[in-house]
Amino acid sequence: MKLFLKGERCYSEKCSYTRRPYPPGQHGQGRIKLSEYAVRLREKQKVRRIYGVLERQFREYYFDATRRKGRTGEQMLGLLESRLDNVVYRIGFAATRVEARQLVQHGHILINGKRVDIPSYLLRNGDKLEIRPKSRELKSIAASLAQVEKRPMMSWLELDKANLAGTFKGQAVREEMNEPQIREQLVVEYYSR
Repeated sequence: MKLFLKGERCYSEKCSYTRRPYPPGQHGQGRIKLSEYAVRLREKQKVRRIYGVLERQFREYYFDATRRKGRTGEQMLGLLESRLDNVVYRIGFAATRVEARQLVQHGHILINGKRVDIPSYLLRNGDKLEIRPKSRELKSIAASLAQVEKRPMMSWLELDKANLAGTFKGQAVREEMNEPQIREQLVVEYYSR
């Protein structure tokens, strides 16, 4: 399945998945019947890979979501969407989540005027994020902001393109998160077995 991990390349004809939509190797085109466990495991691995989270941290997000009110799968996706690296990607400062993670780790992002270099930092309602004044001339940020109109803007984010700033308004809306199709119920079933 196409996970949109390579930025603009995934939207063009150069995408490896559109050129060859089957696994590599001699037996890649063979039909594989997956068990129920395998389907759930693949869904969990897909979500982990999309957000760039390792297993232990992902499991913690799941257990944190189970303690919250509401549907566990939606709460878990809401936590993943409120991570700083993901918000930097969604708002348009980076072309991919990996690039957004690097921008955060190198200290290019300010939250409410303070430098934060932790990609897993969870944003709260009303947090304002901006590009550090010294980092505003970076070519990668300018290139991804030029492409921001091609991507859908989420209702829980607000972008001020002129000032290179944005606002995290609140909890993510589940209906808007379907860039790659995510079936969070399978992830919940995987962990609750």
